[in-house]
Amino acid sequence: MRAPASTWTRRRFLGACSAVTVGFIAYRRAFQQSIDALASTGTAARGYGPLVDDPASIVDLPSGFRYHVVSRVGDEMPDGLLVPGLPDAMAAFPGPDGRTIVVRNHECLGGLGPFGEGNARLSRIPASKLYDLGAGVTPCAGGTTTFVWDTRAQALVTQHLSLAGTLRNCAGGATPWGSWLTCEEIALKTGFHQEEALQLQKDHGYVFEVPAKAEASIADPVPLTAMGRFVHEAVVVDPKTGIVYQTEDRDDGLIYRFIPTTRGDLRAGGRLQALALASGKKDSRNWPGDEPHLLVGAKHAVKWIDMDDVEAPADDLRARGFALGACRFARAEGMWMGEREVYFACTSGGKAQIGQVFRYIPGANEGTAAEAKSPGHLDLFIEPNDPNRVQNPDNVVVAPWGDVMLCEDHFGTNVRIVGVTPAGALYTFARARTVGEFAGATFSPDGSTMFVNIQQSGVTLAITGPWRTS
Repeated sequence: MRAPASTWTRRRFLGACSAVTVGFIAYRRAFQQSIDALASTGTAARGYGPLVDDPASIVDLPSGFRYHVVSRVGDEMPDGLLVPGLPDAMAAFPGPDGRTIVVRNHECLGGLGPFGEGNARLSRIPASKLYDLGAGVTPCAGGTTTFVWDTRAQALVTQHLSLAGTLRNCAGGATPWGSWLTCEEIALKTGFHQEEALQLQKDHGYVFEVPAKAEASIADPVPLTAMGRFVHEAVVVDPKTGIVYQTEDRDDGLIYRFIPTTRGDLRAGGRLQALALASGKKDSRNWPGDEPHLLVGAKHAVKWIDMDDVEAPADDLRARGFALGACRFARAEGMWMGEREVYFACTSGGKAQIGQVFRYIPGANEGTAAEAKSPGHLDLFIEPNDPNRVQNPDNVVVAPWGDVMLCEDHFGTNVRIVGVTPAGALYTFARARTVGEFAGATFSPDGSTMFVNIQQSGVTLAITGPWRTS
């Protein structure tokens, strides 16, 4: 019963308002917790439902989805070489007769390469096509393979070695002109390296370009030195501007931008820059003690800092960039272009140090003298700090219907592919039942097939099912 007007005092009025506010906050918190719980179990809106146990113990998928094994480490290819181990990032391209061409990285150093036991098959490759022969003793075993997949028959057509003699080809990115930029996730100099048991004849830590070709061919191993020498991870080429964005996989790594002198010709050189926040904040990691933290959804204007001596003989590019005002990121790894934004994952970012995903939106005058008038913006897209929702995201792909798909990279038995809706809701799409991280998720041009690797197991899969179209 309402109190008489004479006793409805200001204090009681404020107290009642406070009670309503507390009740509303409690309701909102409970509602959000219920949404979070749904997201963590894979049954959130836009998810694909609970996972079904795989009788073959390779990967669990939602009902209605299935996979085909494309290849395994050690399979002999038609060119007489072997499928290398540690498959990592990939990209898919349209091929002849409606088929799909996929270029695939291999994060090898000296073992599990394409040359076989005792390097018995090394002579099948012309010396001119090997970036680093390792003095004939320790030929570098990284590089790329290319396979052609028939999405109508869900069958492998052919596969071949497409880049040879590089090291730890981890991630990369597709170009609008039909090639794959593959990145070395290592920055070693010429000479003997005892820890890796490698005798190197070349410096490493570069990006290489591999044309996406259906016919067997090995790319000319030309390092794109102007794009910088550092522990590369992934790249994205903005089709609107031709600018290349790059991640660096270190706990104190930077985000770089490469503006080519000639659009579409990365060998012709260009200008390398590092990302800085206009606010002056120099740390995005949100680790304990790093205050104030970046907040999810808040936009931060960006400026870009010119870098010099980009081949960095002392492997100090990130330290010099930080000294000039660049912002640090926690193991920035996978990167992919959305509709007009660049998504990238930081594997060890966040208060719990189990992952963040950022989104960079280029400015209207990106890369020009007028960009200060309308700078690009960076925002923290998600930082759940909850291993039940996502843990250590690595490779990233934007699905045809707009969700961001994250490949997890961590030790343990619950390694997943996690989807993120444009609104930031998370759901589990796949769970590995064999040893290894998920890597290299990418979709065929017709949208029918997701290709993905389980790295340490050395297996590449083609997944089909009732994908969304929007």
